[in-house]
Amino acid sequence: MKILGIETSCDDTSLGLYDTGSGVLAHLTANQLIHDKYGGVVPEIASRQHVRNLLPIYETLLADTGTDPGEIDGIGVSNGPGLVGSLLVGVGFAKALAVGLDKPLVGVHHIEAHILSNELEGVPLKSPALVLVVSGGHTALYRVEKVGRYDLLGNTRDDAAGECFDKIAKLLGLGYPGGPFLEAVSREGNPHAVEFPRAMMTQGNFDFSFSGLKTAVRLHVESPGFDPSQVTDTAASAQEAIVDALVRKTLSCARHHNIPHVYLAGGVAANGVLRARLAEACAQADMTYHAPLLEYCTDNGAMVAGAASRHLATGRDDRLTLDVFARGAVTSWA
Repeated sequence: MKILGIETSCDDTSLGLYDTGSGVLAHLTANQLIHDKYGGVVPEIASRQHVRNLLPIYETLLADTGTDPGEIDGIGVSNGPGLVGSLLVGVGFAKALAVGLDKPLVGVHHIEAHILSNELEGVPLKSPALVLVVSGGHTALYRVEKVGRYDLLGNTRDDAAGECFDKIAKLLGLGYPGGPFLEAVSREGNPHAVEFPRAMMTQGNFDFSFSGLKTAVRLHVESPGFDPSQVTDTAASAQEAIVDALVRKTLSCARHHNIPHVYLAGGVAANGVLRARLAEACAQADMTYHAPLLEYCTDNGAMVAGAASRHLATGRDDRLTLDVFARGAVTSWA
């Protein structure tokens, strides 16, 4: 089967083609850099940009891969969680294609797509697996017994780690999106210069909290005597606090539930320090570790198409009944 995947859950417009026999054929993404001047995603602008981007990307994707629309066997689209306006644009486009081409359509949970991005290199997930999904909107730990069976073991109580990266980068005047800028600046700083807090580390659960860290960084930046020469050390110390909390919680959860296989997913999975530290911690704990290729960490149509192939194989067809949702954990379906 040749599957078209459509991703518009936030500000990235992305489409991908996935073949169940040969894997990812191609994926194209339009990044909405227009949000830079606002320091964050403006939902109304994001929706309008998706309207402008979808058809040109679709036509380019088909042309680049030499695919006739009639060769598409099924369509998958992210229908939540995410920005409702953005999701409605993507789902509306997907429904129009499904009806026009007379092809089945399935809604794909955005987090499940991130989890299954680990399979896009052609290697199935080993089970049971513990997947740390960490992005601008999500920070959660899922036990995956098999594809289609998900148990939420830990979640953020307030802010996602990716949001924390973005807000701290904004406080330091580093630009948007903040994660890549903060990581780049941190390479020149001392990660132990400032001991920022790690919340909920002794609570006996596997939830996360990053709002206190944001406040601690703001107070540090606003304190008397802070000057631009301290930006690199502050950035490195903040990144260290985020990564340390993520790695320690993940390993603690894996040990507690006796899960030998650890996976990383989501936009923050592109962070080099997090990838290296989690890999090292897993090796020391005699656990396997895997992360998606960098191109599949951020929101992309390929991961949606890959996940959709699993649902389409069951004969599912949401077609015109498909709706969107703003929030919600992945639920089991197999």
